[in-house]
Amino acid sequence: MTAEPATSQTTFNATSYLIDRQILAGNGDRTAVVSPSRTLSYTGLEAAVRQVAGGLTRLGVRPEERVLMCMPDEVELFTAILAVMRIGAVATPCSTMLTGPELGTLVADSRARVVLGGGQFAGNVGVAVRHAPDVRHVVLAGAEPADLPDGVTGHHWDELLAAEDDGSPAYRTWPDSPALWLYTSGTTGKPKAAMHRHIDIKLVAENYGQQVLGITGRDRCLSVAKLFFAYGIGNSMFFPLAAGATALLEPARPSPQLFAERAAADEATLLFGTPSFFGPLLASDVADEAFSSVRLGASAGEALPPRLYHAMLERFGIEVLDGIGSTEMLHIFISNRSGQVHPGSSGSPVPGYAVEIRDERGAPIEADGTPGELYVRGDSAATGYWCRAETTRQVFLGEWLRTGDTYVRNDDGTFTCLGRANDMLKAGGIWVSPAEVENRLLEHPDVAEVVVVAVPDSDELDKPVACVVPVPGAHVDADALIEWSREGLAAFKRPRAVVEMTELPKTATGKIRRNVLREQLKDELVTAKEAANVPSA
Repeated sequence: MTAEPATSQTTFNATSYLIDRQILAGNGDRTAVVSPSRTLSYTGLEAAVRQVAGGLTRLGVRPEERVLMCMPDEVELFTAILAVMRIGAVATPCSTMLTGPELGTLVADSRARVVLGGGQFAGNVGVAVRHAPDVRHVVLAGAEPADLPDGVTGHHWDELLAAEDDGSPAYRTWPDSPALWLYTSGTTGKPKAAMHRHIDIKLVAENYGQQVLGITGRDRCLSVAKLFFAYGIGNSMFFPLAAGATALLEPARPSPQLFAERAAADEATLLFGTPSFFGPLLASDVADEAFSSVRLGASAGEALPPRLYHAMLERFGIEVLDGIGSTEMLHIFISNRSGQVHPGSSGSPVPGYAVEIRDERGAPIEADGTPGELYVRGDSAATGYWCRAETTRQVFLGEWLRTGDTYVRNDDGTFTCLGRANDMLKAGGIWVSPAEVENRLLEHPDVAEVVVVAVPDSDELDKPVACVVPVPGAHVDADALIEWSREGLAAFKRPRAVVEMTELPKTATGKIRRNVLREQLKDELVTAKEAANVPSA
C-alpha cells in the first residue's frame, strides 16, 4: 500500500477529483473519453489509469519525480498523464512538434528518468535521450524501442500494462503537491517548465470550465489544441472529466475537414479552437451544418479578429468566446461570456482572477483607454519555473503575474490586447522566440544579418517574417531559407515569409528598430492562402 505522508495536512489528488469522484457519484457508465482507437467509460478509464500507474511504479517511478511524455493525443497519453499524477509523480507532456535535440533539452532539464513516447516519435525520443544522462527507461506505444544509448532500457507499452493493479488508492498528495509541468517559451525566449499543483487543476475546471462555459455531464469536448498545451489539457481533460462529460481526442494534425467529420460523428457540443484554425475553417468548403451539434466555441492563443467571430456565428451558428490565458495560469483568465461578447476584445476577468494594467514603473493605470502591461492574480498560478530563479522573480511578483502583453481596458469593462510588451511572438498561437529563429538563419552561409518580426496578415493574425540582409554577392532564396529553418527547428517556428533588404533600420546606438520593420512589412506578408496552411496547434 502507498505510504501516508507524515502530516495532518488535507490531502487532495487531482486524479481522484477527476475520475474517482465521478464513479462515486454513480457516473461510472458514462463515456469519459473517445479516440479514434477506442472508447472508455469512467469505470474503464479508472481501470486503465490504475494499470498504467502499476507499470510506472514497477519501473521505479517515485512521488514528485518527473515522467516526460512525447505522445499523440490518444488514450495512451491520456491515461499516462492521469496515472503519473495518481502515483504522486509529476506529469510532463511535451510538444510532439519539437526536433530530437529540442526535445532532448527538455528531457535533460526535467531530470526525468522515465520517458514515454509514441511510436511515430520514436526517432526523436531516441535522439532526445542521448542528450539526457538521467534517463533510465523509455516506453514506446506502437513501436519497439531500438537504438537506445547504454544504460537506457526500452519497453513496449504492453509491457507497461502487464503490471498488476495492487488496489492502492491514489497517492495522498496535498493541494500544493506538484502535479504537472508544462514547458513554455512564453514571457521569455528559452523553454522553461511552469510548475503546477494538484489544486490548480480543480481551480481552472471550476473557474473557467464551469462558470464561463457552463460545462455539464452532457457536453462532448473537441479541441484543436493538443494535450501538451495548457489550453489543450484543460479543454480535453480537466474540464470534461471534472464535469462528468466526454473528451473527444484527435491525434492527427487539425484540418477543417477532419474536425468537421469528428464534430458530426461524435456530436461535439464544445469546440475549442484558435484563430489560426477558425480562419482556414471559414475558407474551407465544409458544409455549413457540419457543426450543428456545437452549442459554444472557445478561442485562445492569440486575439480573435472580429471578422472571424462574426463569420463563425453567421456561417456555422457558433458563438466563439475569445479569451486570454497562459501556461503560467494554466488556462484562460479573461474571457468573453455567451450572449455578452465584445468582438475584438478578450472579455472580462474569469471568476477567481483579478487583472490590472500597469505602466512601465509597475503602477496601476486607472484610466480606460490607456495602454499598459497586463498583470493577473489568481490561485491557479504556477509556483514558478523549474530551476529558473531569476526569470521566476521577474514574472511572479508576489500574488501577481506579469503577462508580457500590452492591453487596454475599454469603457465597458472588457480588455483588448494590443500586442506583446517585448519581442516574443506567436505563430499559430504558439510562442516563438525571434532570437532562436534568427540564430538558425544566421548559420546559413548567404545570410549576413537577419531580424524576425511579427506582422499581421489580412485577418490581423501575427505571422513571423524574416528580414534578411545577404552577404555581399549573394541573394536571398526565400524557399531555401525557410527549409533551412525547418531542418534545425520545429516546423512551427519557421518564418512564413522572407524579405531581402539591403540594410536593417537601426537606432543611433545600433539597435534594430523592430517597430519600423513591422510597419514596412505589412504589405509583404504571406497571402491568405499561405496563412491557411499554418499549423493551428
